[in-house]
Amino acid sequence: MKGTLRPAGNKNAALPILAATLLADGPAGIDNVPHIRDVETMLALLAHLGARSAGWGEHCGGRTARAEPRELDPGAVCRIRAVDPLAGPMLARFGE
Repeated sequence: MKGTLRPAGNKNAALPILAATLLADGPAGIDNVPHIRDVETMLALLAHLGARSAGWGEHCGGRTARAEPRELDPGAVCRIRAVDPLAGPMLARFGE
């Protein structure tokens, strides 16, 4: 998969795009990511699955090649209302 998309700079755009990085084997670069708690929690959930990420604001980069299926931390899931966008990419990537 390859392409460029300019997110709107709000969590409603950024959270599903961050979750979709699970579908890529290579590095993913996302611009205009807001530095807010929900984004921070989504990055923590992705990191729990094995993704690596860095950056805020102008550029947020990530690599999910080493992501593995794991049960999500219930505490982190409770901190974010928009965890649903993670379900589809997890199902597509891990089959569960």
